Amino acid sequence: MARSKKGRAISGWVVIDKPAGITSTAVVNKVKWAFDAQKAGHAGTLDPAATGVLAVALGEATKTVPYITDALKCYRFVVRLGQATTTDDAEGAVVESSDLRPDDAAIEAALVAFRGDIEQIPPQFSAVKVDGERAYDLAREGVEMDLVARPLWVESLDLIARPDADHVELEMVCGKGGYVRSIARDLGRALGCLGHVLWLRRVWSGPFEADKGISLEVVEAGAKTDALDVHILPLELGLADLPELPATPEGAARLKNGNPGMVIASSVEYGEEAWASYQGKPVAVGIYKAGELHPSRVFNI
Repeated sequence: MARSKKGRAISGWVVIDKPAGITSTAVVNKVKWAFDAQKAGHAGTLDPAATGVLAVALGEATKTVPYITDALKCYRFVVRLGQATTTDDAEGAVVESSDLRPDDAAIEAALVAFRGDIEQIPPQFSAVKVDGERAYDLAREGVEMDLVARPLWVESLDLIARPDADHVELEMVCGKGGYVRSIARDLGRALGCLGHVLWLRRVWSGPFEADKGISLEVVEAGAKTDALDVHILPLELGLADLPELPATPEGAARLKNGNPGMVIASSVEYGEEAWASYQGKPVAVGIYKAGELHPSRVFNI
């Protein structure tokens, strides 16, 4: 006899406004415990020192995590000029310093090279795997690594404020896999003055906004009660960038069994990814072909 899963079979998204000082994994574990959910995951790790949007998927919503991970994200952060650190943020030790302080015009000019399609080398203290081990584990052991540059799409990177000569506040909208710490490090090098991230906040991620998220205090206060359920957002928010196709009754039945099912399409093109709904509920995600959706993920809700 199959062992039944512990917890409630609930599905949807919970948006947490993550505080500094806690890992993303710890946040997910706390949310899973508080909601008594069978399954939970998150869309995009934030460093422990960072704050802002951490979108936690519950139940069947975990199947939509890749779509939020791939979505554009907005970060607001401050670069401390004149210092390079071991971690490229304020958590690390200062390893090099400079008295040079570029003016606003020089900063604006330097930012141009960080927009569009760029190549970015991850920080030494990052979750990138090197020969099967996490880079941050090797870095803690004093190992210096030649990490491979990775492509990143930067939609925008703008100077927001200059509180003083030592600090620059920036806002960046970028795609998947962006390291704000690398931006700060490389910008400092490009300016010839060095730099690291002083603080970082993820303002929004795909359809989710930090200012509309809930705090861990709210989660803890309502733990294991139905009062928390009001904060569960619909699963389909994770599919906001995909077109929705209503399924026919027969099509919905076939899709639920993992088979191609008939949908009602209008402007969706052959071979385009979309999601099917029936009676207001998501049924499956897949590829649209000649009147049918060929499912890649099926939702059991």
